[in-house]
Amino acid sequence: MCGRYVARRDAGDLVSEFEAADLLTEPLLADYNVAPTDPVPVVLTRHRPGDGAGRVASPVGRQLRLARWGLVPSWAPDTRRAARHINARAETVTELPAFRSAVRRRRCLVPADGWYEWAPRDDGPGRQPTYLTPRDGGVLAFAGLYEIWGPDRLLTSSIVTTAAVGELVRVHDRMPLVLPRSAWAAWLDPAREDVAELLVPDRALVDGLELRPVGPAVGTVANDGPGLIERVEPTPTLW
Repeated sequence: MCGRYVARRDAGDLVSEFEAADLLTEPLLADYNVAPTDPVPVVLTRHRPGDGAGRVASPVGRQLRLARWGLVPSWAPDTRRAARHINARAETVTELPAFRSAVRRRRCLVPADGWYEWAPRDDGPGRQPTYLTPRDGGVLAFAGLYEIWGPDRLLTSSIVTTAAVGELVRVHDRMPLVLPRSAWAAWLDPAREDVAELLVPDRALVDGLELRPVGPAVGTVANDGPGLIERVEPTPTLW
């Protein structure tokens, strides 16, 4: 995790949900099969720099932006390794050169409706595609990182992952770090460099997820649409 997820809310919904200003440069379309290097909505907070005459830097508030999924460090010579940096492990995010600067200063929220995993089957070979989504239909906020790269100021992002907890261990040993609403402000605070206490999964959020078996069509990147998240008859021995 996380290699595919769902982001189907429109800009108006996200602006309201995250209390952010709409800075999107193109229409935001529902995507039921978000894949690495796709453009994805993110919420971030930027500083207004000081003027050198006594005015200190200050937050400008939350912004809803589009970022390419696959973080490119500002020092990278090109963008070719972006797909390798779609995820950042919570256990090493503060140490690895690709992420350690971003986790201190450039954090974001990645809105999602759920994500996909391929669960091992108990009845034989193969895996069961599974959609993990809140039972109450609420929005998820993945802990994310962002960077701005190159002369064109390309905005790229990564999703922080952690060890799975609760029922999710039946599906995969990793999961995105989903932040509760109470942690959004702290995660986005650009003045806060130490976020160690936030890199812990929220068990209540995990317990509120539905593990929904879905069809194999999600395995093909070109497939999209609400049919991908429809429940299918599960394998009795697994479910």
